[in-house]
Amino acid sequence: MYKIRNKSIALLLIMALLFIIPGCGQKGSAGSSEDVIKLGFLGAKTGPVANYGIPGEKGMKLAIEELNAKGGILGKKVEGIYEDNKGDSAEIASIATKYITRDKVVAMVGDPCTGLTKVAADIAQKNGVVIFSPGATGPGVVEIGDYVFRNTLLDVFAVPAVVDWMMKEKGWTNFAIITSLNNGYSTALTPVFKEAINKKGGKIVLEDSINDGETDFTAQVTKLKRSGADVLVFTGYYTEAALIMNEVKKQNFDITLVGGDGLYGQDLAKLGKDAVEEKVIFYCGFSSDQPSPETEAFLKKYREKYGEEPDMFSAQYYDAVMILAKAMEDAKSTDPKVFKNELAKLKDYLGVSGKTTFLPNREPVKSPVCLITVKDGKFKLLDKIEVNVQ
Repeated sequence: MYKIRNKSIALLLIMALLFIIPGCGQKGSAGSSEDVIKLGFLGAKTGPVANYGIPGEKGMKLAIEELNAKGGILGKKVEGIYEDNKGDSAEIASIATKYITRDKVVAMVGDPCTGLTKVAADIAQKNGVVIFSPGATGPGVVEIGDYVFRNTLLDVFAVPAVVDWMMKEKGWTNFAIITSLNNGYSTALTPVFKEAINKKGGKIVLEDSINDGETDFTAQVTKLKRSGADVLVFTGYYTEAALIMNEVKKQNFDITLVGGDGLYGQDLAKLGKDAVEEKVIFYCGFSSDQPSPETEAFLKKYREKYGEEPDMFSAQYYDAVMILAKAMEDAKSTDPKVFKNELAKLKDYLGVSGKTTFLPNREPVKSPVCLITVKDGKFKLLDKIEVNVQ
């Protein structure tokens, strides 16, 4: 009896510990009956690409707040978990692993950068957890697997439309291209621009390069000034774009810089000041000017909550959360193995960042392309271009 009694006590203690120790038992596992649905935020809140992650986190939090006010997803509360990956590949790998193995998220929302998304997507795919990037525009993302999605204007669709606009609307036919060699976004975007320019009959009169982190672009601008280019295509990020335009102004040179949504950072205007005023144009999938009813409602809620203007990343993170919620509701399941199939069927979704349809390969088609410039230190809509993909 003594031995039996002690074994019984030991068994009871072990069972009790299973309920006390975080991560033990079934609580929190993907697709479980737990009353909380966990979503993991992927983005930088510090470091060189924090201008993307900080507004993205705000958009995600707003979406989760709204979902919970309406009863959550399938009657379950939604909880966001917000780590800072600092724009670092090793950091995002560690965070993605933690989200999946310890926090038991059913999906990860982010990262806005293509290279970082690929790191986390590989981990998500191998573990059967959905990852939804609200910003990765480069190639080779959804090809990682059927748990990988993105909700952003893809370069392959946007760039031809933008090049066509530059040539027809502006009469720019001679192009200079500057690439940032240590920036994966830039090295992937440059070939897309080159292909579109060549196909549409434009002429590339100069190809040059820089590296992220450099601050002296005297040599590059001197060559640009002598090249005979009508326009400069810069495929890197906002910091270097601002510094390049500061040098352009210093050399008393008049040229417009055009780029992708990597230029969408508030530091573009802060660092470039009057050198970028109406002299920088970038494309993206969102603008707060001329808003749709869906966008107008989002703008009102965002401004009331944060006292500031939302940007593309806040809008696309918001939409990503809402699209994930729709997929779970349609699938009547929070199990990634189940709701990923509903997610892949998305068609003509009217979000705050535009209309989105997933192609059979899960790639998003977003329309319209918004062309943004800087005016009075703020981002302003310059034009809209419709995207039609059969």
